[in-house]
Amino acid sequence: MVRQGYRDSIRFTTCVLGALLALASASPASAQTKLYLTDGTYQLVKSYEVRGDRVRFYSLERSDWEEVPLTMVDLDTTKRAAQKESVVQQEQLEEAKELQKERFEKPEEKGFQVAPGVYLPPDLGVYAWDGTRIIRLLQSSGEVVTDKTRKALTIAMPVPILKGRQLVVLEGAKAPVRISSTRPIFYLQFADDATGENAQLLTVKSDKERRVVERVDTRPLPGAKPSQVREGVLTERVKLGPGLYKITPTEPLALGEYAMAQLSRENLNLDVWDFGIGGVAAELDVPPTTATTGSFSEKGPVNTQPGPPKPQPSPGQQMPNPPSPAGPQGQPNPHN
Repeated sequence: MVRQGYRDSIRFTTCVLGALLALASASPASAQTKLYLTDGTYQLVKSYEVRGDRVRFYSLERSDWEEVPLTMVDLDTTKRAAQKESVVQQEQLEEAKELQKERFEKPEEKGFQVAPGVYLPPDLGVYAWDGTRIIRLLQSSGEVVTDKTRKALTIAMPVPILKGRQLVVLEGAKAPVRISSTRPIFYLQFADDATGENAQLLTVKSDKERRVVERVDTRPLPGAKPSQVREGVLTERVKLGPGLYKITPTEPLALGEYAMAQLSRENLNLDVWDFGIGGVAAELDVPPTTATTGSFSEKGPVNTQPGPPKPQPSPGQQMPNPPSPAGPQGQPNPHN
């Protein structure tokens, strides 16, 4: 429906411009002229000519040739009006040409050239270049939630010694924007330098329903400052112009979920540009990233101490031997 409305608008504009050009460029022979009379009135005529003491004209009102005495025609006023009308028509013609040029001959706006014949769109935003196409990253809003597993552990303990924990999460297990290349280059294009200077590429841990961008730990001690924990990717940052930055990962990106985030005084802006690398590991022949497995929810400690000793037989009691494989040619093991 939107596309149809846009096409109708273009078609209407084209018709209007065509009509303006046709009207403005009409020849004097086909255009109407006002033949002024000495009594102050005028006749709409297609053309006229002076023949001795008579003026012959073609009346548009009656669609026929007529003649009147020359003394009844104000030729000076008629000529001045014709010259003025000619100037107005010429101005209309120039305006119509300029409007047509602006509408249909305006050169395409091209941004920064990322490769021969490939340019960034003029719109502000975050873009990825995968070697074949420009991909615009979508911005998603993160949500701060409480880590329920950590909260349950804290409540179960008689003394709260564990840190409280909150998570910054994105909805869904995977980002809608997928990039097939493991070596994308990112371009950040904004009105100022703040976003490009403070941007950081983060790995995102994913489970079945959400993606965790950051965790915030708060200590139980009064006055203790919370700590933010996030996993960044090493990148190289180059400023290409005002508000334009190029960010290149130093190593190929593993399969998984990522986000381009903006930091302000080490604090994470909840609005991030999220994306994923690949879909199935076999397609790109690279190992999957650890960022796609696991969770920030901490489990209880695993007991690594040796267990109790195995039970020993009492005096006179014989422990059963474990089953042994049959000997050669299916004979029982001689030690049984």
